[in-house]
Amino acid sequence: MKKFFKILGIIAAIAAAAAAVYVVVQKIKAKNAPQGYDEDNYVSCSCLDEDFQSETVKE
Repeated sequence: MKKFFKILGIIAAIAAAAAAVYVVVQKIKAKNAPQGYDEDNYVSCSCLDEDFQSETVKE
């Protein structure tokens, strides 16, 4: 039984370390993001591509 709790403790420690690393990475990512940047609402601008054709302009 003692060995089981030791293994469980090791697994819990690894999970806690992974969670801490995740939180730190997310904070660094948020700190380095440009002002007004919302990753969920990001739309790439393909208007700078050479073969871009506007769908809003009538020809």
